[in-house]
Amino acid sequence: MLVLGIDPGTAITGYGIVRSEGQSLSHVTYGVITTSADWPLSLRLQHLYRELRTLIGKHNPTEAAVEQLFFARNVRTALSVGHARGVILLAVADAGLSSHTYTPLQVKKAITGYGRASKEQMQQMVRLLLRLESVPQPDDAADALAVAICHAHSASMAARLSNAEPVAGK
Repeated sequence: MLVLGIDPGTAITGYGIVRSEGQSLSHVTYGVITTSADWPLSLRLQHLYRELRTLIGKHNPTEAAVEQLFFARNVRTALSVGHARGVILLAVADAGLSSHTYTPLQVKKAITGYGRASKEQMQQMVRLLLRLESVPQPDDAADALAVAICHAHSASMAARLSNAEPVAGK
């Protein structure tokens, strides 16, 4: 399975592609898509859509995972990132990929075993799980890799459960 993980943003969208084969994980690529604050929102969203479609076309992931957003303080930021998230989901759907969403708590728990882990702890675990020499930079790319790993773990567990033998008497 080849999973595209995405950490949504209007200014910076992180992406990471992880290959999952059994219990083995490896990174294929990671990085960020950036837009300028000087650009109108419509141009920023168009750029994000086109870059994602190019990335998907180049690497042909089989599934996509997008981090779910939680903003309680800044409504303006929430709306802006919500627009970006919508464009991301559209690009994924247009590419024919199934998309899955995970909360930051779910991602941290899947990566570190603890839903309240610090960003630094999560990034170090991403480095260890993917056998990287250093923590992926910038943070948005490391977060996107974490989302991809979270989905790889979740999909692997779901597959094992669906193939499990029923318990006698149940």
